[in-house]
Amino acid sequence: MFTTYLRRELVHRRKHSLIIAIGMALAIALVVVVNAVSAGVSAAQSTALASVYGVGTDITVTQAAEPGEGGGGPGGFSFGADEGTTAEDGTTTLEQTQLSTARGITSFDAADLDTVLAVDGVEDATATLSLESTSFSGEIPDFGQTPTEGSTGGMPAPPSGGADGAGGSSFGVDSFSVEGIDLGGAALGPLSSVELADGRTFESTDGGADVAVLDASYAESAELAVGDVIEVGGAELEIIGTVASTSADAATASDVYLPLDTAQTLADLDGQVTTVYVQATGSDAVDAVQADLEGALPEATVSTQSDLASSVSGSLGTASDLVASLGTWLSIIVLLAAFLIAILFTISGVTRRTREFGTLKAIGWSNRRIVGQVAGESVVQSLLGGAIGIAVGLVAVLVINLAAPSLSTTSTGGDAAAGGAPGGTAEGMAGGMGGGPGFGQQATTVAADVTLNAPVTVGILAIAVGLAVIGGVLAGAIGGWRAARLRPAEALRSVA
Repeated sequence: MFTTYLRRELVHRRKHSLIIAIGMALAIALVVVVNAVSAGVSAAQSTALASVYGVGTDITVTQAAEPGEGGGGPGGFSFGADEGTTAEDGTTTLEQTQLSTARGITSFDAADLDTVLAVDGVEDATATLSLESTSFSGEIPDFGQTPTEGSTGGMPAPPSGGADGAGGSSFGVDSFSVEGIDLGGAALGPLSSVELADGRTFESTDGGADVAVLDASYAESAELAVGDVIEVGGAELEIIGTVASTSADAATASDVYLPLDTAQTLADLDGQVTTVYVQATGSDAVDAVQADLEGALPEATVSTQSDLASSVSGSLGTASDLVASLGTWLSIIVLLAAFLIAILFTISGVTRRTREFGTLKAIGWSNRRIVGQVAGESVVQSLLGGAIGIAVGLVAVLVINLAAPSLSTTSTGGDAAAGGAPGGTAEGMAGGMGGGPGFGQQATTVAADVTLNAPVTVGILAIAVGLAVIGGVLAGAIGGWRAARLRPAEALRSVA
């Protein structure tokens, strides 16, 4: 009997059933899309954080630079009056390469690594030395020549050129990031999240050797390959390999990687490091380890992945907030509207079937059986709408994945420095460069473009089906309650 009435309701009341199904389908499709996009944004954020942290790293230990420290110290580039090569026309050519910690960070004693390893809850730790190699080359004209047309007061006219060398001084700055790697701790830290692209990576016998591993993208842009030589800190290093990130959406942590002791020697920072990567024994121990490290190293900055996540900015953070707030509220509103439509149309259907239900009660149907009949019909209609909604949602997610929008992430740990203006003579130029901020210094900034992919999981589909059932049960229960209140005599009399 239940199946007979159910089939008749779906066939003879097609318009009624279709409206309920469409309303439920739209709500379910929106739920599928919002949940898939939200999961995709969360995965993209994890990818972005993984490009900054090494795989398995729970905590990092660094030390902020005091005012005037970092980025080559307070002096930046410094040239003496007798430095450079002077041509016959009086133009002085200056060149200098500097290898130092980036502005905003400073090095600290490598012995702090032993302090970290001694803390309870620390599974493993490794230290690295993050540096910036900056090369300056410039030509300074002779400003002491005889006054020319356009000069005033016996003083020579200012040069009309600039960085492009058009008639005055010209200069150029080239910089790239350098990371000194502890060869004994390669399982943790920057090189733990890369894969070999060409050549080989470091071996234990490379300690102290003049060898380097390059980021594959940087090597391509600089037109360098395995077997070539790269100059770092005034020394020529053999390129033994190139590496790339294991994620197609993230970059490696540095342009050039060196053995830690080689990097320390070239930067004149023997026994110094800038970062300690820490792996805790478990996620539940991270907070306790952070607190103990802050106590053991009071001058250090101890950061967890949660701290780093709060510093990630750009379109990724904006998209995450948008999906979390707007998507959630929109889903709730549409679901409530779909449930309301289902309830109203179910009640309307019950009203039109007054004679039918009155007759059924007259021949002995109980209130429970009538409620079950109405609720069953409503659940089937909602499940039909849910199936349509899941299909529509999957198509929408497929379109999103094919479009594959990219989200940008930026994590900044320092301040950029601007270059100083050149002085009026070669000596003045040297003074201006020595006293002002260094050229080419960069903030400790990591940026990545992450491609958004919206995954559809079994859990999302289960939620969609569950919501469809809830909507059907709710509408059926209210409609069935309305039908159960009918008295047989009144129902038959109302249609006589």
